[in-house]
Amino acid sequence: MQSQRASPQMVDPTLAEMGKNLNEAMKMLEDGQMSAEEDRDTKKYTRKDIPGPLQGSGQNMVSILQLVQTLMNEDDDEESTSIRRIQNVGEQGHMALLGHSLAAYISVLDKDRLRKLTTRILSDTTLWLCRLFRYENGSAYYHEDDREGLLKVCRLVIHSRYEDYTTEGFNVLYNRQPVIYMSAASRPGLGQYLCNQLGLPLSCLCRVPCNTMFGSQHQMDVALLERLLKDDLQSGKLPLLLVANAGTPGAGHTDKLGRLKELCDQYNIWLHVEGVNLATLALGYVSASVLAATKCDSMTLTLGPWLGLPAVPAVTLYRHEDPSLSLAAGLTTSQPVEKLRALPLWLSLQYLGHNGIVERIKQASQLSQRLLENLKDVTSIRTSVEPDGSSPVVVFKFSYEGSGSGSTINLNTIERESDAVNQWLGEQLAALIPSCGVDIVELEDEGTCVRFNPLMTSAGTRTDDVDQLVECIKVKIPIIHNTLQLKEEFRLEVERIAGLSYVVDYSWAGLGVLRYEHVSEELDVSKREAELEKINVSLLKKLNELESDLSFSSGPEFGAEKNCIYIGMATEDLDVSELVETIAVMGREIEENSKLLENMTEVVRKGILEAEVQLQKANEERLLEEGVLRQIPLVGSVLNWLSPVQATPKGRAFNLTAGSLESTETTYMSKAQATEASPPSTPTLGHAKKYPGQKLFKRLSRNSDAMSETSSISHLEEVENLEAAATPEPQLCSPTEASTSSVESHSEESNGADVLDIKTVESESLR
Repeated sequence: MQSQRASPQMVDPTLAEMGKNLNEAMKMLEDGQMSAEEDRDTKKYTRKDIPGPLQGSGQNMVSILQLVQTLMNEDDDEESTSIRRIQNVGEQGHMALLGHSLAAYISVLDKDRLRKLTTRILSDTTLWLCRLFRYENGSAYYHEDDREGLLKVCRLVIHSRYEDYTTEGFNVLYNRQPVIYMSAASRPGLGQYLCNQLGLPLSCLCRVPCNTMFGSQHQMDVALLERLLKDDLQSGKLPLLLVANAGTPGAGHTDKLGRLKELCDQYNIWLHVEGVNLATLALGYVSASVLAATKCDSMTLTLGPWLGLPAVPAVTLYRHEDPSLSLAAGLTTSQPVEKLRALPLWLSLQYLGHNGIVERIKQASQLSQRLLENLKDVTSIRTSVEPDGSSPVVVFKFSYEGSGSGSTINLNTIERESDAVNQWLGEQLAALIPSCGVDIVELEDEGTCVRFNPLMTSAGTRTDDVDQLVECIKVKIPIIHNTLQLKEEFRLEVERIAGLSYVVDYSWAGLGVLRYEHVSEELDVSKREAELEKINVSLLKKLNELESDLSFSSGPEFGAEKNCIYIGMATEDLDVSELVETIAVMGREIEENSKLLENMTEVVRKGILEAEVQLQKANEERLLEEGVLRQIPLVGSVLNWLSPVQATPKGRAFNLTAGSLESTETTYMSKAQATEASPPSTPTLGHAKKYPGQKLFKRLSRNSDAMSETSSISHLEEVENLEAAATPEPQLCSPTEASTSSVESHSEESNGADVLDIKTVESESLR
């Protein structure tokens, strides 16, 4: 392949304008800087999550691109991963995007020119790929869905093995059922997809187990496959096709392709290979296990992720001598427009050149080897890679074996919570270093693991990213150890304190899960559940307001446990007893305040009703005392002017402390409320005195560099003395004062009494 750079020849003005517009559009999307005036003009056309009508007058390119940018960023408060990916596309990515624009432009050419151009593009791209990946005398099929190539290959094999399939259709399949063999380590759903698209029953799919005794546990068991082939032939079935892996989707292991090819030739079976390890065929040195893939009947290459090229098609290389069957299977087409699928890849390959493509793949392999070497020095990390080092995929997980930490850790608990711990580790690494592209995989024998696959991260991973990843792992490992060591102590502390219950949840990687349940048993089930939920929600809110290094949450959104408090990962200096006691005290405070509020609300409600009855009675007495004439508006005013009535205003006040109604006559006479005893103070949560900058639930360091041993002991004694001498300040306000908004508080010349005055119906108000 020859990489041709810009020549001094003149460029078609239309093509130059197309490239210029594409560059401007990409710059606008990547920079995300639009003027405020344009933003105001287009906001009325963009309603979030609500499709709007097509505007009568057309919009310019800037407005449309701004709409695209808004739709891309509307749910992101911060810079999202998708935007970072767009910014990392680079110039070679712009070439791939330009290919899609050129394909639309070329499709309007006349038929002769279009046929010549598409034939040249298809021939060049196929030749380059076959030479690059050591696949001699091959043809190529370009497709958007990476499963579509295998689907077309299956159709080709059916046409080849069933001569009357074109005329008889599925009737020929009924007499002799075809069988497609696939490794148990293949990507999920691939077999079902093939059967659904081909119209075959699932009985035509045979999943071959992986090794259990010898070899990698991610490789197909060749001996068992041979027995399955013999059994199917004896039962009248037709072995059709075998799908092997050169890099399993999970662990990146390669099947024994050489042995599988011999078996396929023996039983006349088509061998198809796919996987990320096929990328290493472009390197100067290729392991023997991967090199055997060049002898297979077909292979699928996903060049987009490998080379960091957006929107380029996947390629299936195959060998077959009958072009008519390839046309019947859909692997070739007579439509020139469909051949333009290869145009983005044709442009990108020329831009990168042979050396650029090899360098990209080589860099990914070097990054994997660098990570693998660095992880060997990290304790409690176990890796799972192929012995020959042919795979650029590194799979690792936290394992407590050989950690050398002698503590009271329950090994059974660690084994059960291993998946949750590795899930947490993978999520942390992916969030802190997104450029590494680590993800979480579920392996049948290993459980939950963290996977590093630089070939699938759009060529955006660098050496510095790998070094940061290793340092981040070294920081997270001690946190995991500390959390595991404190789990048992946390469980014992929770079980020791009444009102708290320990909840077993092996899917949670943090310190543990508890629930506050000190609720009266007199309530029925529904009311008790509602009260329990209310208390735990309030407790969780208060815990999150505390100044501590711990994280508190309500757990997974679809978790099995409800009304629980999930506590996150812990550090070494965590004081578990203080943490649990604090949660218990805060829970009791919330429960007591809730009960006091309910009781006070009921008492006030009854007091208001009683006051209304007494005021009504007082009004009737005043009516009898003053007479009916004084109630007539005009006559009453004259009588009141001639003979004023001296009446003391009568009202009722509700004393929160005594819980009883009192007359306000003495209040109006003395212009002050009567002195009552202060209500008992509400118990409050008192925290021990902390050092400057010290957060809650931390053990005091007796070996601190900032103080000597003597000063440390004296300071601890001072803290203990302050704790013993500290008493809560008496609170002058009832905790329910804010809830009684229907009454008015009068506290003239306040002397500590809480008296709520209910407005009176006085004689002057009716005159």
